[in-house]
Amino acid sequence: MPKKSKVTRKRATPAAQQQLTEYRRKRDFSRTDEPRGGGARKGKKLQYVIQKHDASHLHYDLRLEQDGVMKSWVVPKGPSLDPTVKRLAMEVEDHPIEYNAFEGTIPKGEYGGGSVMLWDRGTYTYGGSDPDPIEGLRKGYEKGDFKFVLNGKRLKGSWALVRMRRPGKPQWLLIKHKDEYARTSSDVTGEHQTSVTTGRTMEEIASGASWVWHSNRAEPAATPATPPAKSKGSAYQRLMARRTR
Repeated sequence: MPKKSKVTRKRATPAAQQQLTEYRRKRDFSRTDEPRGGGARKGKKLQYVIQKHDASHLHYDLRLEQDGVMKSWVVPKGPSLDPTVKRLAMEVEDHPIEYNAFEGTIPKGEYGGGSVMLWDRGTYTYGGSDPDPIEGLRKGYEKGDFKFVLNGKRLKGSWALVRMRRPGKPQWLLIKHKDEYARTSSDVTGEHQTSVTTGRTMEEIASGASWVWHSNRAEPAATPATPPAKSKGSAYQRLMARRTR
């Protein structure tokens, strides 16, 4: 009888460890429960997470796994399912893959102090045309036209991060592509106010409440996709047309 194949689990590469230098420099791990990182990577599929973060300002943190770390962006208004909407996404330091399981409160006075909710998570794949998907993701990130397909619990389908040509810290735009998961005039962040893993609200996370289950807290079901008006074109199409002029 053939033996079952095992998923190889490797520790973060030296390059990935180097990419976590800025993340570790900003944190005092004797005070915060955030992971230091650098442990074993689990599974073959690339991981994805969005964390709702109530720090000095409420925002959402988008994280996509690449080369042993989580590439990270602060999205002040959170994602939108409307392809005509562009959401600012400010790139920040790489985070460890272990951060995908972090939900809790960062102590006041520490970097990013405030409550963190696991708002959505899952896996993602390459959304472009390069025959080598890993190289396609790397090239897309370097080029500033990063196409990907989410398979989360709340967000699915095709998306793009497009880097703006501005000096200073990298600023990108997060845009939903037109597909069966797109919804015009949607408010997906308003519809989902609880943790995707524990069912807790931000207030319950801040108070330290244990995992809870609320049978009467059913979140609204997603409405059928409504294609945006063709005459407008998607935000991604308009933006890329301007970049190629």
